[in-house]
Amino acid sequence: MPDESLSQNQVESLLKAMETVDGAPPKPQAPKISDEKSPTASAARSAPAAGGNARVTAYDFKRPERVGKDQMRAMHSLHESLARNFGASVSGMLRTMIEVKLLSVDQLTYSEFVFSLDNPSCFNVLKPEPLDGNWILDIAPSLSYAIIDRMLGGDPNPNETIRRPLTEIENRLIGRVVALFLKCLKESWENISELDVDVEKVESNPQLVQIVPPNEVVILIGFEVLLAKNRGMMNLCIPFNTIESFNSRLSRNGWVGYGKGTPTVETRDRISTSVKDAPVDIVVTLATSKIRTRDLLELAVGDIITTEKEVTSPLELAVQDVPKFHTRVGAFKGKKAVRIESVMERHKQAPPPSETP
Repeated sequence: MPDESLSQNQVESLLKAMETVDGAPPKPQAPKISDEKSPTASAARSAPAAGGNARVTAYDFKRPERVGKDQMRAMHSLHESLARNFGASVSGMLRTMIEVKLLSVDQLTYSEFVFSLDNPSCFNVLKPEPLDGNWILDIAPSLSYAIIDRMLGGDPNPNETIRRPLTEIENRLIGRVVALFLKCLKESWENISELDVDVEKVESNPQLVQIVPPNEVVILIGFEVLLAKNRGMMNLCIPFNTIESFNSRLSRNGWVGYGKGTPTVETRDRISTSVKDAPVDIVVTLATSKIRTRDLLELAVGDIITTEKEVTSPLELAVQDVPKFHTRVGAFKGKKAVRIESVMERHKQAPPPSETP
């Protein structure tokens, strides 16, 4: 059998990888050992061949990954469209260019989410009917003050730092932006569930609100909002237990696209109206024939090209290069025209012959 012993460099790589996994400080390099008789080399031969190239991810059993990869991709797809729609809507409301980006979609515990927020903050507790439980929409103070200044006709300075809760009037003003966000949220979720989201209450201290136990897993969707020179975060917190019953729908069509909802009468009429005004190309083919290149070069005015098509046979009318009708050539009000005689039958492709053994 060929020699399967590891070299000195491979043994050192395995030792470094084991030190990294154990979290211990680096140890001095092992002395030079023989490839043939070393017990370390024999033990290293049973280890994976990847050695130092293996990527090791720490797993915390206190915080299991309850949300699957398919569901996380679905949440990313749903709220990516939400970011685009909300950015366009809020730009029209504030009459200025606002860019909204989907920054991250992560899962963490509720306590980690709460303690990562600013205090005071614009902390909106949402009630998404018909789901059980609550969601959270948090708007960073720097962003909320900048939006309020813009709504009141001011020019917010990003260097200004205001550390106080919003007043009642300011909460009413920022509530217009929250209502617009909830409208876009409802539209992005309509293919998963018909949500009716309302603001249940608004708090300034996030640590005073506990909608789920501290160790409960939540999905945190982070949006970055750019208003002039101001930059702030909007965080949507969705406890996993509120959407756990929709796992199958999220896995099936949440991340494939924007969903396949059942068309309504309004959408059909709107699409039909748009299609009716769309221009199409119509081509009538008199006849087709084949000639040699030499004959083509010698063609002159007055020459006659014979075809295999009879004079009395109908002509073919194609719409957007697709044959649709049999027609007759003629004239109408002094102009050349064709009259539709019949609709061409669609030629179905014959199934392939079955193979016989």
